[in-house]
Amino acid sequence: MDTDKTYHARLNSIFEVALVEEINKSADFRVFNKNEQIITEGQYLKYLPIVLNGSIRVFQTYEDREILLYYVTPLKTCIMSLSACLFNNKSLSNAVCEADTGVLLIPSNYILDWQKKYDSWNRFIISAYRDRYDELLYSFNDAVFKNIDERAMAYLKNYTEENNTNKVPLSHQALAHELGTTRVVISRILKNFELEGKVILHRGDIELKK
Repeated sequence: MDTDKTYHARLNSIFEVALVEEINKSADFRVFNKNEQIITEGQYLKYLPIVLNGSIRVFQTYEDREILLYYVTPLKTCIMSLSACLFNNKSLSNAVCEADTGVLLIPSNYILDWQKKYDSWNRFIISAYRDRYDELLYSFNDAVFKNIDERAMAYLKNYTEENNTNKVPLSHQALAHELGTTRVVISRILKNFELEGKVILHRGDIELKK
């Protein structure tokens, strides 16, 4: 497998040495470009992706909307892909790289075998389900109990805090996709935020005022 010492160190931090050796023999390593779609809704999957660096956005589409499910970050996998692999079903989601992203592609026929053989792999799979369940439950509660204005401001604040910046590099359409609504709704909300002195709108980004 074409990888480097950094990736080996990352794998060794969560898996047994014997499992890392099997991964090196069995898996492929690929680098996908920013905005490259690596999984399409309705596609049959023969591999399980594990992100080594970068980030993958997983979402569903409904009419003209995108419904964000979650992000796959380093040393994590996609439970939608995992489910499709295990049951040989079509993927119910899309996956697009948020940045140039290095991904391990684990052939699906190894998933169950390694769960029986390696404790670390079994924990990895179980943790993937638990983590995503928690995230989806949080998103559900957020959607039910908060209005879209609150969710939009919370998203902007979280982004600026996590990235140590006061600018969010998203268009109105991109933010609408993140929140599962339409561009028209987001544009109205952002205009209200601007009139209230909470944000400054620029072409291609949103500046949160302190």
